[in-house]
Amino acid sequence: MKRFFKGVMALKTAVCALYTGAMVIYLFFCLVFDNQEVSVSMLWTLLLACVLGALLQAVCFSDWIIRKMRYTLRSLLFLALFLPLLSLLAWKADWFPVEQTGSWVTFIGSFFATFFVMTLGFDIYFRITGRKYDGLLG
Repeated sequence: MKRFFKGVMALKTAVCALYTGAMVIYLFFCLVFDNQEVSVSMLWTLLLACVLGALLQAVCFSDWIIRKMRYTLRSLLFLALFLPLLSLLAWKADWFPVEQTGSWVTFIGSFFATFFVMTLGFDIYFRITGRKYDGLLG
């Protein structure tokens, strides 16, 4: 039971971090496109995307379900699961003009750019943290 509650707390923390980041990005684009109204459906679908994204992160990047897998394969699995899920939410909730091909290109390009920057950021963080611990152990 203790392990379950620890997992729930980790999931809650991940959802909060994802939702905060999503809201900052959403508000940035509202500012860029001079949108003065916040869509309630957007808020709910962003929350749903964050909950599902946190669950997928737990599945792909922890030993919860997948015991042994290389980090690269875990990343590709996450991409393969999260991009279609996010695309479905974007389509159903009308996050952008879904009938325009350019909107989809921008959406998918933004997804991959964000994924690349986040992956690079985590890689740098883990390298720095690893060096710090190596120094402490030495």
